Amino acid sequence: MRAAVSPRSAASGDLVALTGSRRARRTLTTPAADEELRTWVLTQATNVERHLAALRPFRWSEFGDPATGPSRAHLAAVNAMMSTLRAPLYTATRAARRAAESAAGNPSAAQLEGLLYTKSRAHRWVQTTERVWDFYLDLFNQRQGAFAPWLVACDRVALDCYQYAYLGIGSWRSIPSPPPFCYLKTGAGPATTRRGIPVRRLANRLNPFPLIQLPYHRLVNPWTLGAVLHEVSHNLQNDLGLARAIPLQVAARLTEAGIPRPLVAVWVRWNRETFADLSGLLLGGPEIVGSLFDVIGRTGAESMGFTPRAVHPIPYLRGKLSVELLRRMGFPQRAEGYARLWHRLYPRPKLLDAPAGLLATAGRAIPAVVDAMCFTSFPSLGHRALAEVLRFEPKEQAMIEESAQRLANGVSPGVVPERFLIGAVRFALAHRMAPPKRLVGYFMEELGRESR
Repeated sequence: MRAAVSPRSAASGDLVALTGSRRARRTLTTPAADEELRTWVLTQATNVERHLAALRPFRWSEFGDPATGPSRAHLAAVNAMMSTLRAPLYTATRAARRAAESAAGNPSAAQLEGLLYTKSRAHRWVQTTERVWDFYLDLFNQRQGAFAPWLVACDRVALDCYQYAYLGIGSWRSIPSPPPFCYLKTGAGPATTRRGIPVRRLANRLNPFPLIQLPYHRLVNPWTLGAVLHEVSHNLQNDLGLARAIPLQVAARLTEAGIPRPLVAVWVRWNRETFADLSGLLLGGPEIVGSLFDVIGRTGAESMGFTPRAVHPIPYLRGKLSVELLRRMGFPQRAEGYARLWHRLYPRPKLLDAPAGLLATAGRAIPAVVDAMCFTSFPSLGHRALAEVLRFEPKEQAMIEESAQRLANGVSPGVVPERFLIGAVRFALAHRMAPPKRLVGYFMEELGRESR
């Protein structure tokens, strides 16, 4: 049974609660508590200001040997892009300082709420800026360790591809800068991020230069680095003004060849990856087909399977595209050799889940696609065809084979374009000119140093 409470005792309890509340309020507003609040309030602005100062521009001198570190052009481009994030962070930091000083002088509920709002807003900008800053810090720091020479080697190959392409076009075109920048990423395949496109991991800022991602397993086997030529070609398709022209030309040629419209749409969707394969072959020569086969030569289910939204051609057809281009380049015997190899791997081809007629019409579609991409002139190339811009003939292959012998002997391959050394090291491996480990060492020794 609950005991009754008298009005007198209830009133007494209310009085105790009221006086206790007032005592607590007086305790919170003592000079010591005011000073503690003021100190905390001002510290919030200091924290944000120090965050801003820490996310400073990168300096050329802080990434080890300048010969292997990022170039001045790369650092300038990153710092310029970072300034578009630092500017709103600076504005948010100034707002946080003003709010903190106002709240320190008059710690009302409204002033404190305003401080907390500006502090949270500034912190969100700190996190966004720091994610982008950290991304480039990681990339640039890779140039201080054991992998620096390997990445420089790939940089030099990529730069050579760009230089050759821009020398080959038929009219002047503004030279893009900075050149591609290679970096190591384990657990993933080769990939690229093109110049001038918004990138989510860069807070949707425009990527300032091509980034080429390479897995460790490719770097340790340089004869598989046809991937560099492939990824560079993705960027060349954009920088040379072919991103729209190529798919339009492919669609027109396939339609002329009588390919049904649903199948034309499939080949057009594959245009970027097909272009990268074919351009890479023109840049590097016949050995690049072998490098491609290393990647796409998988089980029948993997090499014959069709995925409706995939941007890569079915691997089986992808191989046949490169064989067709190799034949058109003037290497019929090498093309026949690769065709026989491909047939031995897949003697009874049958595409899985593919649109009806895709394999049956491939014999007409493949030559049309190769012709549209490589043997059709484009205004942005100075009215030249890609095969003229990236000319590769038997004399270039002779250079590769001579370089292969020199690499195997451990001597400098001479004044050979850097992109040819991928074919050279693969040719040397295929003809057993030297053990693989020695070939890797000579390849990296030759390409893995650069003075700027």
